Amino acid sequence: MANEQNETMKKINAFRDARNWRPAHNEKDLALSISLEAAELLEIYQWKSAKEGNQDYEHLKEEIADVLIYSYMLADNLGMDIEEIIAEKLVKNAKKYPAPTEN
Repeated sequence: MANEQNETMKKINAFRDARNWRPAHNEKDLALSISLEAAELLEIYQWKSAKEGNQDYEHLKEEIADVLIYSYMLADNLGMDIEEIIAEKLVKNAKKYPAPTEN
């Protein structure tokens, strides 16, 4: 999976660098962009049921991709490995929210 992440990150950075957008992609602005794109994702569901919102599948894919792209870029800027930070968070979540045990 790490190789997939590296390949994805290379593609994201190549796209950014070809447009000379690196100067605008500091950590603060990337964090803001994640929030803005997440709001656009929420907007798909605004005033609709989940089922109705899910029908806008192509738009959902685009907004999810935007959130992930900015998230990957922020992690990359901070020298974080996506797989590693997710694994660490899952361990913390498992301790905080243990699965029910069967009796």
